[in-house]
Amino acid sequence: MATEIRVPTLGESVTEATVGTWYKKVGDAIAADEPIVELETDKVTIEVPAPASGTLSEIVAGEGETVELDALLGQIAEGDAPAAGGAKEEPKAEAPKEEPKKEETKAEDKPKSGGSDMPAAPSAAKMMEEKNISADQVEGSGKRGQVLKGDVIAAAAKGTSAPAAEPAKAPQRAPSKVEDADREERVKMTRLRQTIAKRLKDAQNTAAMLTTYNEVDMTAVMEMRSKYKDLFLKKHDVKLGFMGFFTKAVCHALKEIPAVNAEIDGTDIIYKNFCHIGMAVGTDKGLVVPVVRDADQMSIAEIEAEIARLAKAARSGQLSMADMQGGTFTITNGGVYGSLMSSPILNAPQSGILGMHKIQERPMAIGGQVVIRPMMYLALSYDHRMVDGQEAVTFLVRVKETLEDPERLVLDL
Repeated sequence: MATEIRVPTLGESVTEATVGTWYKKVGDAIAADEPIVELETDKVTIEVPAPASGTLSEIVAGEGETVELDALLGQIAEGDAPAAGGAKEEPKAEAPKEEPKKEETKAEDKPKSGGSDMPAAPSAAKMMEEKNISADQVEGSGKRGQVLKGDVIAAAAKGTSAPAAEPAKAPQRAPSKVEDADREERVKMTRLRQTIAKRLKDAQNTAAMLTTYNEVDMTAVMEMRSKYKDLFLKKHDVKLGFMGFFTKAVCHALKEIPAVNAEIDGTDIIYKNFCHIGMAVGTDKGLVVPVVRDADQMSIAEIEAEIARLAKAARSGQLSMADMQGGTFTITNGGVYGSLMSSPILNAPQSGILGMHKIQERPMAIGGQVVIRPMMYLALSYDHRMVDGQEAVTFLVRVKETLEDPERLVLDL
């Protein structure tokens, strides 16, 4: 009796994934709960465990294919499968790849229609009805042009008058010169990279984004860190870094300037009375933003431990959907790569993102004298539709004041 391998629940609002890597070939032995295939969604990469022990008898969805929730990925046969049986399964693994090509050909025969043979996903259809958006106003990004919930959200954000201005219809790339063509390599963008590109560009197109800058003297924080780092590690079993201080400073400032911790929903403003702080982490597959939930209620030690856990999970591809959702404000640290100054892009629908940069010794005029101090530039990008300039500057000044006088964290000032 064969056991089916199906696409598991992928998380809130995620309806499809791309098959990444099959760790086993047809005919290979498999142990129960052993990772067997990798699925890549627009947010995280998920490893699907084997539901039973046996032999991989069939691969239904090959690498690179798009699959929906509960779709059949493959089958596991009981016991050891004969070699002949494994050989027969290879054509079946390729069969599903031919059908989408036929569908794509049919779609190309009528390029002006703008429609799709695939019905909209149930969640997308419901949202279109609620927002009074017709199917021809939404460009589907799913399999065979299926309209997904994210497509409806994007269409609603642009406004119903904007569907004709499709960013996808940018001028095509000019052919390479003959002498250069053989030295180029064309690689399909991963689903995560496509999502990163789309979300960042949507943020620029939607928000009235502006950046304000300041600089912070890191002397006090560095002295405190140097003084207590060994005791901190011994007691809490986690290293004392700078992110704990920055996160607490941000939480204090968000309490004072709630507009930076809010978001726009249509004609409403949603104020968040909690601080879920996103931490931008660079990985081999792209930028991800895991979230430290309720950071305002955590100690610096708890924040450092959670950041260490999330960073490790991000770089090993083990982040869960819960780790990625619900952020209200984001911190990104380009300083670890040597960046001296940058203007971060908002992580929509959030209204603010703080950019940290490289700590560099510079001559500073203090008390009428020139002294050398470890300085860091800070950049706050914010949505000017939501946050006024005075609020943005005040927020950044509060972060600066807290870091330059970290005793404020103890006294809650």
